Amino acid sequence: MAERTEGTEDTADTEGAEDTQDTERTEAPPETEAEPETPAEPEQPQGPGRGARIITGLRRFFEPRLVRLAAAVVAGLLLCASFPPFDLWYLSFVALALLAWVLIDERTTPAGGFGYGMLGGLAFYTLLLPWISNFVGPVPWLMLSALEAFFTGVFGLTAVLVRRLPTWPLWFAALWVAAEWLKSTVPFGGFPWGVVAFSQTDSPLLPLAQLGGAPLVSFAVALIGFSATAIVLEAVRHWRHDHRTGAAAPPEVFIPGICIAVVLLLTVLAWPHVRKAGAGAGDDPAINVAAIQGNVPRLGLDFNAQRRAVLDNHVRETKQLAEDVRAGRAPQPTVVIWPENSSDIDPLVNADAAELISAASAAIHAPILVGTVLAAPEYTPEHPVTTNSVIVWNGTDGPGDRHDKAIVQPFGEYLPWRSFFRLLSSYADRAGYFVPGNGNGVVTAAGVPIGVTTCWEVIFDRAARQSVLNGAQLLAVPANNATFDEPMSVQQLAFARLRAVEHDRYVVVAGTTGISAVVAPNGQVLERTEFFQPGYLDRQVRLKTDLTLATRWGPVINGVLIAVGVSALLAAMLHNRNLVRRREAAAADQDGSPTAPDTDTDTESEQG
Repeated sequence: MAERTEGTEDTADTEGAEDTQDTERTEAPPETEAEPETPAEPEQPQGPGRGARIITGLRRFFEPRLVRLAAAVVAGLLLCASFPPFDLWYLSFVALALLAWVLIDERTTPAGGFGYGMLGGLAFYTLLLPWISNFVGPVPWLMLSALEAFFTGVFGLTAVLVRRLPTWPLWFAALWVAAEWLKSTVPFGGFPWGVVAFSQTDSPLLPLAQLGGAPLVSFAVALIGFSATAIVLEAVRHWRHDHRTGAAAPPEVFIPGICIAVVLLLTVLAWPHVRKAGAGAGDDPAINVAAIQGNVPRLGLDFNAQRRAVLDNHVRETKQLAEDVRAGRAPQPTVVIWPENSSDIDPLVNADAAELISAASAAIHAPILVGTVLAAPEYTPEHPVTTNSVIVWNGTDGPGDRHDKAIVQPFGEYLPWRSFFRLLSSYADRAGYFVPGNGNGVVTAAGVPIGVTTCWEVIFDRAARQSVLNGAQLLAVPANNATFDEPMSVQQLAFARLRAVEHDRYVVVAGTTGISAVVAPNGQVLERTEFFQPGYLDRQVRLKTDLTLATRWGPVINGVLIAVGVSALLAAMLHNRNLVRRREAAAADQDGSPTAPDTDTDTESEQG
């Protein structure tokens, strides 16, 4: 349509329509008046960018959970501080109480319980296990920490499911024991490091190990911590209600109080017997046992030279002990215990190694328990499988009884799925080819039945128990911690201390680099060496034959505690299912039609 210009209307009647149309098509009219501009629409504000949306979403997620997230992390840190080398055993109660406070919160969902539990577990294990990175680097250390934290997450999830049941601290404690059993079993045989019981070797609760082993001690610690949370929460609820209304029912603290009282009563009943065991009964026969810590070269040798140097070091320290015995500075030992891998040169096939060990035994006039590596019967160059063994070696008779390590360490002494992991990391070729033995855990030296739990084995409940049930009157823990730091060695010493109380036996720990120690049946360390320092221990111990309740019934007690936790979980799931059905039925009665099922089995208002 043509634009309208000044004067166009005056000439429109005198000019022909065709001329006007032609003029409009061929030339622009003079001094055209611009059509008023249409006001521009206001620019629509654009939404926040992707980064801003992510930040907003994270803020919305974390802000209502920040206190609980922080509490879970603090709980993990406090739990780590209760273990060696910190040894603040009482912090374990605070840690578990704090974790329970997070899980009992009505806003915490089962998924949230898993997350909080795993977060606390990460804080715990990453600080407990840094020594692993010394040999394999940070990635396996962090992966192992995450794997172990997964089981703490499983506990958190199951705890949220059972929290509405009466006497929830009891069910929480049983589920904690179940989670510890699970992580001590799978995968690849489990990893019991970080079991709460091993933080209690200086605690008044340690005597409970004689009644039910490590599981009962863990249960007691968890029950006290969770019951304390229940008491505090109930007291706070009572105080708030009283201030609002002026009256409130008495706080329901009876059951949590009873739980704590029962734990303390059992401890008081067990304590006198453990204390007496530490002193030793007058009719228990006594012998002197020596532990040799030869130390290892730390720099400058190739593999074969290193192995020979380690053997030479232990021979030298044994001969030094023999000189001190002749000079009257040390008592004559009945048995000498060398560490794990004290002779990585197989003395059964290497005459030079055999001659050195025989000379050391002859010098000290006692048999030596020698830690060595032997070719397995199925050994071939293409399949170089070996056993991690302890041989009783006498200077006159040569090799005698032998213990082949029955619980070998995955990813260290052997590599599961080796062909698969070789595709992922060069570390696969550094793992050993050890195969487990199938003995009864006992060797006889100088007529004394000695239970042997080699290094890694002492962590597992079944190893020491098997030895004692098969007649061991003394427990030996040959160990090789040269690859790791001192914190790992003191944590391992805590395992030995609990085993001493659990089975009412003296325990002699012999380490290549330390810590070597003699532990009494009450868990007291009678004598110990320093880390990376050569030396020996020579101490009188008593041979004991009595069997404790933990030795006889330990697995049954553990099974009962696990069954209690699993039963509570099943009861909670059944209760939640019935609750959903009642809600559906009530909604159907009100509306006259069925409603969509409520998928939240715990509480409608939970926010994670």
